[in-house]
Amino acid sequence: MSDSPHSHEAHGLAGKLAGGFIDSKLTPLVVVASVLLGLFAVIMLPREEEPQIKVPMIDVMVAMPGATAKEVEERVTSPMEKLLWEISGVEYVYSTSRAGESLVIVRFKVGYDQETALVRLNQKLQSNFDRIPPGVTAPLIKAKSIDDVPILALTLHSDRYDPVTLRRLAAELEDAVKQVADVAETTLIGGQHRTILASIDPAKLAARNLSLAGIVPILQQANRQYRSGEITSGNTDVLIESGAFLHSAEEAGEVVLGAFGGKPVYLRDVAELSDGSDDPDHYVLFGHGAASGEVGEEENAVTLTVAKRPGTNAISLAEKVLAKVDALKGLVIPDDVEVTITRHYGETAAEKSNELLYHMGIAVVSVSLLILFMLGWRESLVVAIAIPSTLALTLLVFYLYGFTLNRITLFALIFSIGILVDDAIVVVENIVRHYRLPENRGRSPIQVAVGAVSEVGNPTVLATWAVIAAIVPMAFVGGLMGPYMRPIPIGASAAMIFSLLIAFIVTPWAAVKILKPAGGKESGGK
Repeated sequence: MSDSPHSHEAHGLAGKLAGGFIDSKLTPLVVVASVLLGLFAVIMLPREEEPQIKVPMIDVMVAMPGATAKEVEERVTSPMEKLLWEISGVEYVYSTSRAGESLVIVRFKVGYDQETALVRLNQKLQSNFDRIPPGVTAPLIKAKSIDDVPILALTLHSDRYDPVTLRRLAAELEDAVKQVADVAETTLIGGQHRTILASIDPAKLAARNLSLAGIVPILQQANRQYRSGEITSGNTDVLIESGAFLHSAEEAGEVVLGAFGGKPVYLRDVAELSDGSDDPDHYVLFGHGAASGEVGEEENAVTLTVAKRPGTNAISLAEKVLAKVDALKGLVIPDDVEVTITRHYGETAAEKSNELLYHMGIAVVSVSLLILFMLGWRESLVVAIAIPSTLALTLLVFYLYGFTLNRITLFALIFSIGILVDDAIVVVENIVRHYRLPENRGRSPIQVAVGAVSEVGNPTVLATWAVIAAIVPMAFVGGLMGPYMRPIPIGASAAMIFSLLIAFIVTPWAAVKILKPAGGKESGGK
């Protein structure tokens, strides 16, 4: 009798797929290739704690000096709200009116392109500049997104340095961190800026025929540096700069404000100068709580926050930034300044991802053990081959779709494990049943397996698509919940489709290799 899987009977789509791969040398390569593609996807997928949801938000800030909050609302905020509502894609408009300033926050629909939203808002405002009331400044526009949330916060603290010095050290560290690839934005919180304070004596100023309004431009002009030209000599260009920045109170005191009685009037003649800091708008202190067991005095502190670019792996970026900081210790950061990680989004993302991967492994083992007790160890092994292949291809779909590896995508994989083995179980059980039928004794195991697959092919396809039809509508839910939960229907549907193909292509091949009895007399699962 011929061993051809196509002998004696016509098969449906499932039977033809099984017949084409059941004795092919390409079938094991399909399994290996799918697993390798899945490993590639795991390596390339950015890891995050939560899914990335595009919710474009734009802040529009307008100043109206001298106006009350009521005047700002009536003359600026309300007209601007009506104007911004005319932009297509706007879902919400929030506003806050204060004395002298207005803040309007425009939120676009979920999934709306950030660049398109920014361009349309700019066009709308610029085309209506003629409607700006007198005394109102031009609007300041700043776009925001979920990626602006810092993934890392580094707090520099010490009991030996004042807020001004800590701020300067943190600024130097910030410049170095900005050079790390994929760092989008950094922010310094706390500390104080170094400032040269000049307390003007009005009587001395008036006695020398000077006014405060007249000396302010002079001081601004004195604290500037200009490029005045260049000298070329051979292959060398020498840049010429004029002016200089003021670095100390002594230098500021030498600024000439004018002349009186034939003598120059210096700033030190009409003002008391001191080298200090500006008035803080907030205080940042670092200390340990009682739960840490290290209760002590609070120390001056400055915090540096780091945000990532969209689509960047939060874990790898955090590791790069921390490696950069470690390399700067002893160089930029003194030994007596401690750097404490007060927020590590990459670490929490890694912990939650690893925890879910661990539970996914438990789910795979649990399903395999259940099949082992119900069908037998050979049948369990055949079904288990389908699990890594299907999960690997599903991960590849996540990568191609632009998802990240987060708690929702991993939950989708765990959710899929219970349903992706259904097709393989049906196929394996029917192959075993056909092996045990008396009329199939003496027939080629390949022919028996192909016939068994063909027999359950159409019902299996129908059942698979029925499950997909029940899950897919979840992918079209609107609002914030839609994009947040979208990996579940997409991942589960992809897993079902791949499990169907694996059940028709790989499972019959594995069944023949593993379940084929010695001499073709009995099933390996008997």
